[in-house]
Amino acid sequence: MFISKTSKAAIIAGAFIFQLSSLSGQISRNQLAGQQNVITTAVPFLTITPDSRRAGMGDAGVASSGDANSVFWNAASLAFAKKDFGISVSYAPWLRKLVPGISYNYISGYGKINKRSAIGGSFRFFSFGDINFTDDVGNPLGTFNPSEFALDGCYATQLSKKWALGVSLRFIHSNLAGTRNINGISPKAGNSGAGDLSAMYNGVKKIKIKGDKKNLNYTFGAMIQNLGAKITYSDKTSREFIPSNLKLGTAWTYDIDEFNSITGMIDINKLLVPTPQLKYLSNYSGTGDSIDQSTGNPIPDGYKKNDDPVITAALKSFTDAPGGLKEELKEYNIAVGFEYIYAKQFMLRAGFYHETKSKGNRKYLTFGFGLRYKVFGLDAAYLVPLVQRHPLQDQLRFTLLFDLGALGDAPISGSSASNKIERPVIGEMTAPFSTYY
Repeated sequence: MFISKTSKAAIIAGAFIFQLSSLSGQISRNQLAGQQNVITTAVPFLTITPDSRRAGMGDAGVASSGDANSVFWNAASLAFAKKDFGISVSYAPWLRKLVPGISYNYISGYGKINKRSAIGGSFRFFSFGDINFTDDVGNPLGTFNPSEFALDGCYATQLSKKWALGVSLRFIHSNLAGTRNINGISPKAGNSGAGDLSAMYNGVKKIKIKGDKKNLNYTFGAMIQNLGAKITYSDKTSREFIPSNLKLGTAWTYDIDEFNSITGMIDINKLLVPTPQLKYLSNYSGTGDSIDQSTGNPIPDGYKKNDDPVITAALKSFTDAPGGLKEELKEYNIAVGFEYIYAKQFMLRAGFYHETKSKGNRKYLTFGFGLRYKVFGLDAAYLVPLVQRHPLQDQLRFTLLFDLGALGDAPISGSSASNKIERPVIGEMTAPFSTYY
């Protein structure tokens, strides 16, 4: 059986740009020489930013204010959410300029149990489009649509007026090849379970500028994300790590006056999975094809298989880089975002994401805007890659918002009792009913 060239191009492009498969056995000499040592995992769709608000802020958001998309970013922030209920629905075509049919779909929501606690959930679905199978002479043997999904549930509660904790549980299903026999290989769908543990600190500080006291709102967020069992597509002897991740971040909002505020966010991200370790030819003799003639050093023969348990591997991931501390520091990615808010009705956003060249080299700028009118809103984001192609380059992403909780709120303008604009907080956005694209 064979796969059509179009479908094969889609899979290869997706795997190359967003690491949509585990590390293969065929590695370039540059990688083996240590010039590149990219950490890859199975089911990387779990790390895709689902909403266009944070997408417009450089994919930063672990310390952002609570809304329906906080199920992904930091469940603990839902305990501080201002609205009682929110829903978000998102859709995005993927690699649209290369091949059609690949898409990312996301729906999430939350509800307040009481003033201190909330529950939430989400469902995300990644479709790779159709693959056409043929025999040796090109006769069609049917089609298959590889896909992956994750189903989440979360709970958040305030420990005090400033501290909150959140916990999430997740079921993961990945079906990349179906069950049909291909050249004697019978793949199967992979299943796994994972969880998140998150925390949020929320504070306000009064600062005096030119005799006037202004509010400086600040939050600190932390989350261990996707910590769970390895996944396999064949048997228990061939299991791959899922993208367990550590997120640390802060957000600061300064109230310029009654109508204007600015927010800055910084996220630091690190995968909690093993760094690839080189192995060498078992029959290395110091001569011939097993030695690099220019340096006299042995030539690596691929990467070692890591069989450590998930927790052990996560702990070792802070010290296991072959290049020592210098390489370890390269495994921390940085996301920076900014947001200007006018009267909680108009937002301008910008951001920057940085990943070291030897660890994947994802670097891009993002821009975005937001509008709010009564119960409706609109967010948009645009991505500009700096060093390589990106699945969402040259595409304007939109989020349509519908705030059910705002139906019972007083209008922003009208009677004298409702003319006062509430102080914006930490890039506050209404709980959304959203869809982008």
